[in-house]
Amino acid sequence: MKNKRAISITLPVLAVGGVAVFAIQNATKSEKKRPNIILIVTDDHSYKAMSCYGSKLIQTPNIDRIANEGMRFDNCYVSNSISGPSRACILTGKMSHINGFTDNSKTFDGNQITFPKMLHESGYQTAMIGKWHLISKPQGFDFWSILIGQGEYYSPDFIENGKEIREKGYVTDIITDKAINFLKNRDPKKPFAMIYNHKAPHMNWIPAPRHMGIFNNTIFPEPENLFDNHSGMGSAAKEQVMNISTNMWEDEVLKIANPADLEGNYEIKGYNENKADFARANKREDGLTQLRADYSRMSPDERAKFNEAFKQRNEEFRTRKMSGKELTSWKFQQYMRDYLATVLAVDENIGRLMKYLEDIGELDNTIIIYTSDQGFYMGEHGWFDKRFMYEESQRTPFLVRYPKAIKPQSITKALTMNIDIAPTILDYAGIKIPEEIQGCSLKQILDFEGKTPEDWREAVYYHYYEYPGWHSVKRHYGIRTNRYKLIHFYNDINEWELYDLKGDIAEKKNVYNDPNYKTVKENMLKLLDKTSKKYKDEDPTEKLIKF
Repeated sequence: MKNKRAISITLPVLAVGGVAVFAIQNATKSEKKRPNIILIVTDDHSYKAMSCYGSKLIQTPNIDRIANEGMRFDNCYVSNSISGPSRACILTGKMSHINGFTDNSKTFDGNQITFPKMLHESGYQTAMIGKWHLISKPQGFDFWSILIGQGEYYSPDFIENGKEIREKGYVTDIITDKAINFLKNRDPKKPFAMIYNHKAPHMNWIPAPRHMGIFNNTIFPEPENLFDNHSGMGSAAKEQVMNISTNMWEDEVLKIANPADLEGNYEIKGYNENKADFARANKREDGLTQLRADYSRMSPDERAKFNEAFKQRNEEFRTRKMSGKELTSWKFQQYMRDYLATVLAVDENIGRLMKYLEDIGELDNTIIIYTSDQGFYMGEHGWFDKRFMYEESQRTPFLVRYPKAIKPQSITKALTMNIDIAPTILDYAGIKIPEEIQGCSLKQILDFEGKTPEDWREAVYYHYYEYPGWHSVKRHYGIRTNRYKLIHFYNDINEWELYDLKGDIAEKKNVYNDPNYKTVKENMLKLLDKTSKKYKDEDPTEKLIKF
């Protein structure tokens, strides 16, 4: 009787215990369920063109959502401010001189370790969609559909799993359609990892039909140094070819042309930069040819909207006879109107993708990272484009949303680099980070409300190689700390620049030879030597100039 009673008591206890064990096991499995990952990389998107960074130029509510429901990084810097090399750094977690893709004339070695290949090998279903710009074919993806070269805004050509195809429509919408189709057709039993890269807002900034002329009557605030004469900077700043006043080409960039001159069939497939391109880069003998090629890809309805949207601009340019500062200001306004209109489509489509993830119940299971391949000049120093180590070019937007680990509305000032993206993704996926990766996982910052670890890096490192080339920005390398920036321009010159960012965030005054900064200079030179060795760039100049 006692035994029976014991059994009758024990059985429920065992049953409860069994349920408890089962629940714990399930909870453990749930906790160990690896997150989905979406990495969004836009092209040339300045942090100053995002409202979550306080932009006075545009509202980006869908991009802002990533920041508001996750973490915003205020000090994220690229290691080489140019498209292909930056993307190679993101994929590999290694600096340009280590991954081999130092400038856009190179071909990316896809046989090396990349985070997508490691994710794929560990069981993730992977996709690469949109701008690739690395010449070689993608590796480590179940599905890939990439723009050829820079890609086109209208009726773009893609290489999809090895087959070349042309898609009708607007590139930002098409890339998102492809991303959503991948998600619809994925294996739901596997976690997914998708690189979702946009062409926009890359030059020559042709908006979607729905945004053509949307800012025609908007007057944007000018940066204080739009008319900078670069007197406090070195010769590299004076000799570049990226001035809005003189180098913002009227045909290809500003779209000043009679519609009759654009008619016809012109075929230019998305180019890849090479030495021949560099030789003609700044002569601009073929600007109208490029605009004609873009125009020829539009449907009759799209051409009609284009003609109507740019009619006012063409008439103003021909009738006002502007010069000097008046012309520079006018060009700046046209630049902002086109650039920001392409950003609108990016923001809309990110909202569309997030809505789909929400609809299928995967939004909060997915780490969403938003960044750009580099920053971009929005008229600061009188410039457009990027390449320089100066702040607007080197600094890039960086946002991460993952509510299971990241507190909403978090902000961090930690010095971050684009080579940190790969190890961060691997860390969250539970994959051991290879020793050859030079970046640091940001998980320790993301999981702890943006607090900077005590042993975090003192400086970010930078090295730009593409000279002679587009926009004639000289080769240089350097470091940026929380307060100071040291740059060495080399190759055909030997000049040093030091900026105190505390009182000179616009980098107007080079204090390298200022006796008041003697100690700072000495310390920064030592730190530069230490940092370059850390990243195995021990002789940054190919032909070291003795001084």
